[in-house]
Amino acid sequence: MLDVDNMVWSFRKTAGLPTPGKPYGGWEAPDVELRGHFIGHYLSATAQMWASTHNDTLKEKMLAVVSALSACQKKMGTGYLSAFPSEFFDRFEAIKPVWAPYYTVHKILAGLLDQYIFASNAQALDMTRWMAKYFYNRVQNVITKYSVERHWLSLNEETGGMNDVLYRLFAITEDPKHLLLAHLFDKPCFLGLLAVQADDISSFHANTHIPVVIGSQMRYEVTGDPLYKTIATFFMDIVNSSHSYATGGTSVGEFWSDPKRLASTLETENEESCTTYNMLKVSRNLFRWTKEVAYADYYERTLTNGVLGIQRGTEPGVMIYMLPQGRGVSKAVSYHKWGTPFDSFWCCYGTGIESFSKLGDSIYFEEEGSIPSLYIIQYISSTLDWKSGKIVLKQNVDPVVSWDPYLRVTLTSSLKEGAGQSSTLNLRIPIWTQLEGANATLNSQNLDLPPSGSFLSVKWTAGDKLTIQWPISLRTEPIKDDRAEYASVQAILYGPYLLSGYSSGDWDIKTDSTASVADWIVPVPAAYNNYLVTFSQASGDSTFVLTNSNQLIRMEKLPRAGSDAAVHATFRLIIDDTSEKISTIEEAIGKTVMLEPFDFPGMVLVHQGTENNLAVTDSPNDEATSSFRLVAGLDGKDDSVSLESLSLKGCYVYSGANYSSSVNMKLGCNSASSEAGFNQAISFVMNKGISEYHRISFVAKGARRNFLMVPLQNFRDESYTIYFNIQP
Repeated sequence: MLDVDNMVWSFRKTAGLPTPGKPYGGWEAPDVELRGHFIGHYLSATAQMWASTHNDTLKEKMLAVVSALSACQKKMGTGYLSAFPSEFFDRFEAIKPVWAPYYTVHKILAGLLDQYIFASNAQALDMTRWMAKYFYNRVQNVITKYSVERHWLSLNEETGGMNDVLYRLFAITEDPKHLLLAHLFDKPCFLGLLAVQADDISSFHANTHIPVVIGSQMRYEVTGDPLYKTIATFFMDIVNSSHSYATGGTSVGEFWSDPKRLASTLETENEESCTTYNMLKVSRNLFRWTKEVAYADYYERTLTNGVLGIQRGTEPGVMIYMLPQGRGVSKAVSYHKWGTPFDSFWCCYGTGIESFSKLGDSIYFEEEGSIPSLYIIQYISSTLDWKSGKIVLKQNVDPVVSWDPYLRVTLTSSLKEGAGQSSTLNLRIPIWTQLEGANATLNSQNLDLPPSGSFLSVKWTAGDKLTIQWPISLRTEPIKDDRAEYASVQAILYGPYLLSGYSSGDWDIKTDSTASVADWIVPVPAAYNNYLVTFSQASGDSTFVLTNSNQLIRMEKLPRAGSDAAVHATFRLIIDDTSEKISTIEEAIGKTVMLEPFDFPGMVLVHQGTENNLAVTDSPNDEATSSFRLVAGLDGKDDSVSLESLSLKGCYVYSGANYSSSVNMKLGCNSASSEAGFNQAISFVMNKGISEYHRISFVAKGARRNFLMVPLQNFRDESYTIYFNIQP
């Protein structure tokens, strides 16, 4: 876990207090002007996480952070609180270069306010009030000394969601100064464009302005002014219709591009993670107001594809800034690449930890009324202590798989203390499903279903059991680009999951004019993971693995899982006798097999005689050249195997014990070699494949090669392609 002294180091330095520990690096380093922003995100994230878990260790840590910051604020004595000196605001007000001081202050204010809202920390609210008073006076001084126009001019610098947090504060305090200060951060030059419904957001910095829209939503909530509801609705409409990718995310190089011209923007610097975090807030608010399924569907798509894959697997503190969308891209290959646990702390680290701290905040929504009513808009296994309904509701969701195309959910409940009461559950019927094959039963009784894109309403009492089954189908979705030459650029989705192909840049798919997507993309069977292998040999302190390198076979150093090299070192055993099934790879020894590269489905490893290199192809000249007998290793070791050519007896896949990456492998024949090391060079340890099929895996038919397709969230460092050139 992060260390409190290290996190608050720059705050204490600014306040003139002792500085135990050492400062973190990256954007939190003592010489970086944005330092201090992350601690605000940390306070919000821990408050939200504690509200779900009530973890004592977490509470102790966040209380310590608030206490340390309070000491800094009291030492300075003015209400000011930041990790940098107040002179930064002198530069801001003088329209001189400085890196977004109000952006950082917004994060600190929001973090403290969340500590009060979610964890009932009254000290944090007092600190928030004092900070707001300080900045109210600063802004008033600017307006008095210059003009309100001068203040508006200064807002051309990024100010985060200052209006948002101040409207939220006003909702608690009802202090008119908080309301006025919120108005002064509403950025009329941007909200004005939206008010007149002009799709003119191109070239605006996306994450500077989405928080301003969120603030306008809070203005609607606290004032009731319908203009600001209209602004947010129009904004969401134009981003969705003209500026968003299949992930649900938006922006290229942090900015919005021309509307409906996204095919020209596919590269490594797409979809800043912060914008995704903030667009989810916009859609969440719109759903709360309207109960429109479209906003819930957007939330599901964007959470699934734009949030859940921004961390590298389960490695804590390793996150991305951008989500690349180009051909043959990788999350590890962009301007920022993957961050590091203690030396990055970018803006997207802050929103990233918040996103993962509140995965449950948009599953259930309560509607007030004489009969308690609950909207269930996300299908995520969870438990809800529903106080109004006086029940504990449990939602269990079966893992979605490619070979069984249904989303299956079971809802049960138990009675809390006291008498039970009836209530209403409203369950989202996703827009991506269809009624054919859909089913819902309440206590084993079938229910009539309304169309997709609406809600199934169920009268509920404690002890009921509801099961639902939504069919999941494959579909294509064209990129948001209205130029005819880009009509074939399309993404492939499976329910809410955006499928991406293992690819270094290939993107051509040939459908042969079939009407159904299912005719050219098929699921990978559940049992196929049993057949994945990696062949290795040891040399000194190093391990080398059999690798498909640009359709030639070489020995390469044992790679890290989640990399291109790991993908290329994984093969599927294809048993010659298709009636034989195996549950472990050891059961394949003694059988005739072919080797299919993991990321080149439909191709196999072939030999071309003893003089030519081993290769990977989809059309071997002779089936025998692609078939090998998998036999016990000729080196006599218990854990080794050898691959003997079926057509050339006594000839084996042969490393030559030469592990140079520039050397291509061939067959080696024992009649041609009397070297003592020959048996060692044809003997490999056969392990479970380094890579494995995701439970949602498909094979798509390509024009020159087939593509293994899995959800985008599953990729770590591997190269992938999201959009394909799909031709009939």
